[in-house]
Amino acid sequence: MYNAQNYMQTYNPYNPYNPQATVDNIDEQINRLQKLKTQVQQPNQQPAINQTFQLAPTNNNIIRFANSIDDVQREMINGDTPFFSKDMSIVWIKNIKGDIKTYELTEIIAKDEKDIQIALLQGEIDELRKEIRKNEWSNANVVESETTTNTTRDDEPIRTTTETSKPTSIQRVSTSKKGK
Repeated sequence: MYNAQNYMQTYNPYNPYNPQATVDNIDEQINRLQKLKTQVQQPNQQPAINQTFQLAPTNNNIIRFANSIDDVQREMINGDTPFFSKDMSIVWIKNIKGDIKTYELTEIIAKDEKDIQIALLQGEIDELRKEIRKNEWSNANVVESETTTNTTRDDEPIRTTTETSKPTSIQRVSTSKKGK
């Protein structure tokens, strides 16, 4: 019969007695060593590490809030910096030297044509009221003549008129306000 031991030896690639398997094994190890050699010979190509360090804030558009000008004086800044009050009515601008300028803020409300016309009419009304007050003040110093009818008895057929003059009081009440 066949020699089973020889048969097994010819097909076992790791058998030390098989010359072809030994050659293949050596070639494989040579290839691995050559790969390792090329990796060692090439310079280490580490990924470039770029680190940036932010020593000072560069964002100049920061809104800062303060309760008073004392809070603004205590704050450290790197450039011209605005500080707003909590109700947004005052702004302090502090520069690098430490100088502080204070501004008062007012809201600007956009108006349409009707609002503009109402504002103009209200201005005209205010002007007319001022003119009325001027006229009342100038009339308060003038002596008004008052005509009165004096009747002594009912049985007298003739009436006599007398003119008396008296100064007008300064505390004059206008007739338009009496109805209220």
